[in-house]
Amino acid sequence: MSFAKDVKEELFKHIGLSRHCQLAELSALITYSGADISKEAGDEGLVLDLENAGVAGKCFTLLVKTFNIFRNVDEKQCLNGTSLTISGQEEIRMLRQALLSDVLLQKSCCMRAYLRGAFLASGSVSDPEKSYHFEIVCRNKERAEVLKDILKHFDINAKDIIRKDHNVVYIKEGALIVEALNVMEAHVALMDYENSRILKEMRNSLNRRVNCETANIGKTVTASVKQTEDIRTVMGMPEYKSLPYGIRQIAELRLQYPDASLKELGQMCDPPVGKSGVNHRLRKIGEIRQHLGGEHYEEKRNHHSA
Repeated sequence: MSFAKDVKEELFKHIGLSRHCQLAELSALITYSGADISKEAGDEGLVLDLENAGVAGKCFTLLVKTFNIFRNVDEKQCLNGTSLTISGQEEIRMLRQALLSDVLLQKSCCMRAYLRGAFLASGSVSDPEKSYHFEIVCRNKERAEVLKDILKHFDINAKDIIRKDHNVVYIKEGALIVEALNVMEAHVALMDYENSRILKEMRNSLNRRVNCETANIGKTVTASVKQTEDIRTVMGMPEYKSLPYGIRQIAELRLQYPDASLKELGQMCDPPVGKSGVNHRLRKIGEIRQHLGGEHYEEKRNHHSA
């Protein structure tokens, strides 16, 4: 089962305690699943074509709890989802009056329930092991703005794009997705998401550190090889013996301890010197090699040796 399905399975089982919250969630479930509560009722009653059985089941439960019209709701399976047929003119009138009311989203608890219903109807969230992405598909700009305003109320900055003639409200920051799960009261999924996110970020941080250290080791090895070449060349010159004691000392230490860091070489000196002092002396050896034609001298010496 995917992470999004796990989240929805948890939310399908969550029922708000207050009737006003139940109405808010029911309104969002119907609205964002594509059903139209405002359309005219036929001879059989008001038919709500819902996109999946889970949404239909949650709608059925909420209809019973909020309107106590168990006998007036008929559930029927269809090819792409499930339809609910609500009969009784008085029941339909009460349903429309409640679910189309302007006061549905006046309380924070109702906003949470509404967001939960919208997510169950047309939302998804990616597995945090793979990517950070949360979205709810809306059929028009107006519905997208409602969701963005709700998320903004909880300090969650969501964005929206148009995809295949639909407005999609989305979040791509892991921390904000955690907040959205918390707003919808998907607490079990929230903990799983946080655990995965923390482990993923720890692995990424460790990989960055290892890559950085590997790069530094590579630079150190390259520098050490270059320094050793410079030292061996300068040591073969007659001018070497006349160089200052500090330069000769660091040259011999570098040859003796090729893997030592600059700090370690400095501590071996007598008297000890800092990293900058060691680096200065090694750089000086490289300059001496270039200044005295060390490369040319080394090629000449190798030629005579052959």
